[in-house]
Amino acid sequence: MVQVEGRQGSGRAVTVAAAPPGTASGPRVDLDSALGYLLKQVAVALRGEMDVVLRPLGLTVAQYACLELLAQRPGLSNSELARGTFVSRQAMNMVLQGLERAGLVRRVDAPRSGRSRPGRLTTRGDRVLARASGAVTDVQARMCSPLAPAEQDELRRLLRACLAGLTED
Repeated sequence: MVQVEGRQGSGRAVTVAAAPPGTASGPRVDLDSALGYLLKQVAVALRGEMDVVLRPLGLTVAQYACLELLAQRPGLSNSELARGTFVSRQAMNMVLQGLERAGLVRRVDAPRSGRSRPGRLTTRGDRVLARASGAVTDVQARMCSPLAPAEQDELRRLLRACLAGLTED
């Protein structure tokens, strides 16, 4: 066995035992029972369905997420928007430029500090976001339709616990 050391996305140091390269021995993940694999399948399916309903509105998932964040948390910096939409700062700049060109977001001309140019939704951006939010809500409702409301609450609780297990020391 080989000890591999590195850092998680949270910055926490981890050590993992792995079989040497080129060997078939060592621990295996059972894909039928691996929660991480199942979570990724759900995330990919959800993103695909969101793409389908957002495309007719001229939005990508990242653009939709950016509009939601700007509407719910005005004044976020580009870095905060990037973190909230799970894209790089460079990608967020491209997202914001596209939203500006589409007339959905307006950014201040002079940054308040550093290079950050906070944005805000235009009237047109509010209208498009309302339609997009409704479409995404429908997708999420379809995803959760096999679950009773109490089960949905329990799933949220369990997923938050899983997240805390990876992000809290």
